[in-house]
Amino acid sequence: MIRNCCAAILMALLFAGCAGDTHHKMIVSTADQKMVVLRDGKPIAEYPVSTSKFGLGDRPGSNATPLGSHRVKRKIGSGAPAGAVFKGRRPTGEVIPVDAPGRDPIVTRILWLEGSEFKNRHSFARCIYIHGTPEERNIGIPASYGCVRMRSADIIELFGFVGTGARVVITPNPLPPRH
Repeated sequence: MIRNCCAAILMALLFAGCAGDTHHKMIVSTADQKMVVLRDGKPIAEYPVSTSKFGLGDRPGSNATPLGSHRVKRKIGSGAPAGAVFKGRRPTGEVIPVDAPGRDPIVTRILWLEGSEFKNRHSFARCIYIHGTPEERNIGIPASYGCVRMRSADIIELFGFVGTGARVVITPNPLPPRH
């Protein structure tokens, strides 16, 4: 009896940690090139973004942005300065300014997405992120290689209040009007 009770408690604790952030949901509209963030169903923030210049989809090697429901699987870059360059999800020590010419690395913060549906099952293996970009002049137009790009200040803010497990829905539809 005690053994069964302890096993049940351990299982409950194990699975309780799996849910993670159940309060936040991000909706990314590829039509609008915007993201709205909801907390408990209420909008709390809206950001311009940039999705793929190669269209929509989940095929490996396509550089397309995958549609559907995702979860934030990992958060990378806590405390890094704005413009900190990441290679292979590790900081390189380099910090580049906004709109620096010539290169387009992943900067500032990374929210690594895991697809929750068959149609986006490759998202994690494809390294689909929400991340900062130095090419802030291209925010608001499709310019990425599959990821969702944000301004460094915006990804720092978002990173600060969403946790692992937060839901991310990427849709081809426009966002509903806000009143």
